[in-house]
Amino acid sequence: MPDNLPPRDDLRATVEARRDLGPEYEPVLIESFLEKLDAAIEARVRAEVAARDGYHPYQAPQGHPGPYAPPPPPRKQKQGDATIPIALGSLGIGVPLTAIAATQAGPAGLFLAWTGIVLVNIAAAFGRRRR
Repeated sequence: MPDNLPPRDDLRATVEARRDLGPEYEPVLIESFLEKLDAAIEARVRAEVAARDGYHPYQAPQGHPGPYAPPPPPRKQKQGDATIPIALGSLGIGVPLTAIAATQAGPAGLFLAWTGIVLVNIAAAFGRRRR
């Protein structure tokens, strides 16, 4: 049976083949028919999706992969700007660190704690600038 037969003609050919070959070949013939039917349905769905997307399923426009083209390789995730997490982290660490430094070491401890926080933020800013 040719692969380009419409499903009705393909079914008729399968029934005729069953008559010629006998009932012992029925499971094989049915499986073959169902595979061809699945392929025909899949081709129609692809054609519908292609028509909805505005291109012919077998001729992709310039710069657009066709439906049979392999999927593009996964993109590397874009490294986002770490400014907000670093700023929020500095504030989150700065509040308890301020309380601890002020009660345990006085103004010198407070100055030292916030100097460390500021230096971390400056180092992060220069690191982003290099990239």
